[in-house]
Amino acid sequence: MSQINELQARITAALDRIAQGLEGRPVAAPEAVGDPEEVTRLRGQLEEEQLANAQLQERIKALHAKLDAVEGAQAESLRKLDADLQALRKANQQLRDNNQALRDAQAAGVAEPHLINKAMMAELEGLRAARGADRGEVEAVLAALGQVIAEAGTAPEQTEKTETSDA
Repeated sequence: MSQINELQARITAALDRIAQGLEGRPVAAPEAVGDPEEVTRLRGQLEEEQLANAQLQERIKALHAKLDAVEGAQAESLRKLDADLQALRKANQQLRDNNQALRDAQAAGVAEPHLINKAMMAELEGLRAARGADRGEVEAVLAALGQVIAEAGTAPEQTEKTETSDA
């Protein structure tokens, strides 16, 4: 994202410099400018640069759109994961509360032992599911960090290429 913003700022600054140069330049008749071949060549170069600039602007727009789509998908994925985790934690807490009530009833001599075993097995399964959800959450965070690290690793290379082409 910072690379896109940096490139956009550089392009905007270059366009501003060009516009300022053109504004300060006196308008002269084509005959007074000089060699017609040179004028034609320079106009051709100007058109090429304008085309390249338009292509870069389109590329920046496409990169912004792609980045927004990726960030939106990641945000939605994390929201869903968070909602799943909250529901799972709530269910596990209810299971633990129910199991405690069953153990208390067993101690008072009112409950059947096989119901307690079933409840404890359900609690264990809920804990396994919670651990799996936690693992999924950690994997999502690691994937996001991996993407950030990969982008940070390619940033210096792209900056060097851009600086080299500017020189």
